[in-house]
Amino acid sequence: MAVKKKYTGPVKRVFHPRQRNVRSVGEALDSFVDVMDAKDRLMIPRLWKAWPELMGELAEFAKPLGHRKRTLILASDDPVAAQELSYFAPEILERINSFFGEEVFDKVLFELLNGRVPLDGYELKRTEFNDAKIRRPGDIGGLKDKFDPESAVGRCYLKYVRLFEKS
Repeated sequence: MAVKKKYTGPVKRVFHPRQRNVRSVGEALDSFVDVMDAKDRLMIPRLWKAWPELMGELAEFAKPLGHRKRTLILASDDPVAAQELSYFAPEILERINSFFGEEVFDKVLFELLNGRVPLDGYELKRTEFNDAKIRRPGDIGGLKDKFDPESAVGRCYLKYVRLFEKS
């Protein structure tokens, strides 16, 4: 026999505590970065930024390309340089692990660039924006008396007309 549930009225929606508070973007980003860094995801970009100082002369021959778990992937333009750099793998690992203060990588893998861009090779290009010049329509203001000035459309149209009257 089926049991009927007793109707208790409308169901009250329970919000998660994170949904109640409105935060600024800066606060939200700080907590996001803390969570990401706790999982050691942001340590790699720190390594790429410090690469030239960390590696010294070796930095121009080996470029950071990425990582797979505990294997650091470095790239070189020249196959002979990649072969020679493989002999420096223990020193490279020692420098990197001492940079982080713990053993992050246990192996170095050398690959050829073959047209790929290393992680430290990206450059951000800023787009310049010029002030847009708005052309004045020919018959602006002809509909002022057609709209109710108290309505949303009427207020919007009057504001649009004033934009061109001031310029």
